[in-house]
Amino acid sequence: MSRIGKMPIPLPKGVKVVLERPFIKVSGPKGNLTERVPEEAAITVENDKVWVARPEDPKRGKSLQGLVRTLVANMIKGVSEGFQRVLEIKGAGYRAELQGNVLQFSLGFSHPIRFPLPDGLKAEVERQNRITLRAMDKHLLGLTAAKIR
Repeated sequence: MSRIGKMPIPLPKGVKVVLERPFIKVSGPKGNLTERVPEEAAITVENDKVWVARPEDPKRGKSLQGLVRTLVANMIKGVSEGFQRVLEIKGAGYRAELQGNVLQFSLGFSHPIRFPLPDGLKAEVERQNRITLRAMDKHLLGLTAAKIR
């Protein structure tokens, strides 16, 4: 049995979960997130907790239960608290600056490198070599941090 999958997910105050098959919608103080979940995943909301039950197929069910539970937990945390990643630029003379919704890097090339930020992501540049990325969507945050890296 999936140890993570069988644990309930507590709902913080101000967070609502709505099931509209095949989507799950989570709304909270920081915004709204929608994610497609597998049809076989049995999700129930009761007493300010979200439960993910295992589908009938034993092999696929084990993997889906833990996956869906983690996705929903990340959505709930994202709309209530949010996520952040801190990136540091290391190198002599390397620096970054934020111009509107575009990060501009000076990395020793003859030209600056411009990186447009996706919607739903906020950035702060501290001390010219430290970038803090913030978002509700953990997946988007991780992809963007990996692209910048």
